[in-house]
Order: sequence, then C-alpha cells, then structure tokens
Amino acid sequence: MSSSAVHPTPRPLNFWVCLGVPAVAAIILMLLELTSLDMDLAKLFYDPVAGNFIGRHSYFLETIVHDRAKQVVIAFSVLAIFAFIGSFFMERLKPLKRELGCLVLSLALATSFVTPMKAVTAVQCPWSLEQFGGHETYSELLSPRPHTEKPGRCWPGGHAATGFTLFALFFVLRDRRPRLARQAFVFAFALGSVFSISRMMQGAHFFSHNVWTAIFCWLICLGSYYYILYRPALKAGRMAKAVPARA
Repeated sequence: MSSSAVHPTPRPLNFWVCLGVPAVAAIILMLLELTSLDMDLAKLFYDPVAGNFIGRHSYFLETIVHDRAKQVVIAFSVLAIFAFIGSFFMERLKPLKRELGCLVLSLALATSFVTPMKAVTAVQCPWSLEQFGGHETYSELLSPRPHTEKPGRCWPGGHAATGFTLFALFFVLRDRRPRLARQAFVFAFALGSVFSISRMMQGAHFFSHNVWTAIFCWLICLGSYYYILYRPALKAGRMAKAVPARA
C-alpha cells in the first residue's frame, strides 16, 4: 500500500470558517440572552390547557428518538473503539489507526463534557420552570442561579450532543474521502438538529442549549482532528526532503 494511502496529505483547513463561524454563533447566543427568544420558542411547544409540553409523554420522542437513537450512537461508538483496538493487530486496519484514534477521542470528549458542565452550570429545564407548570425560577445562562433544593441539569444538551458528536466523522473522512466527509457533516448536523428539536418539544431544553452544544461538539472534534491528523507542516517537510537539492 502506498504511503499516500496510509498518511493522506491533509487538505487545507480554513480556520476563519472553522473557528469564525462558531465564534460568531457564540456571540449571537450571548446577545440572544437579552431577548425572550428561548422562552418564545419554548411556548410554541407548550400546551397551557393540558399544562404540559406537547411531546412530554410521547412514546415516539422518548423511546424511539431519545432512547433507541442514543443506543444506536453508543453502539457505533463501541464499534469504533473495537476498530481502533483492532488497528494495532489487523493489517487491514493498521493504515487507519490514526483516523480511528481521532474518531474515538472525538466521540469520547464530545459526549463526556456534557455531564460535568450540567453540574457546574445548574441551568433549569423548561419543564421545571414556573412558566411551564413547574416550581423553579428562570435565570439567564450567565446570571446567578436562584436558590433551590433541586439544581437544574439542562445545559448543555446531552441528547443533542449524541447527534452533534458525529461531526467527528466529517474530520476523520475529510482527507481521504472529501465527498463522503461532506455527507457525514450533513448527517451529523441533521441528526443533532432532530435530537435538539425533539427535546425542545418535550420541554427538556431551550433552543440556545442545543446550539451551544453544537458549538462545543464542533470545536472538540476540530481540536482532536487538528492535533492528531492535521499536520501540513510535517507533510511539507517530508516532500521537501524528497526533492533532490539543485546545484
């Protein structure tokens, strides 16, 4: 197998786009804290007559979209771990060792950051708030939390992260299979969006919770790719050494 197949030359990475778009999105989210957009969107999914969110007790949203879909992504992650372990022993997988390692690291980091941040931020879920039949007081992300015996655990969005963590596939594939990488990006974005909307319908998260989650997952996957797979300077050095020096 050729060396190019084992170590594909990294395609140029536009950091103005990869970092600029998430930065702009984060700034917009900060500004949206000054508006009632989150609350207004949540009200679209709330039935004041029934006193509950329209998807709160939906079998499809809870069992299929939440539980079963999450299990599929977890199963994929387990397969990725086994494939990475196998890359140390199986000849067919050895050329993909770094890519598989990047995939496993991205999936692990993009899901494991959620629980600690939920505990630190203590943001309440919509379904717990007084505006939606609960007993807790709403507070903006960067505001002090009102005293309560039941701190919230709703920021960032855990289920949204289950979908957006698949941004890792885009980065893992971008140097070997650019077209497939773009398809993987669309799939990850669509899946994360579906998971996000489903949880909004259930009252589990505000809109901004899920957008923040997408930003974090993207940056984590980007960072993993940059430090494990993206080595253009190293490639340039190798190519320069391969060219005979002229007199």
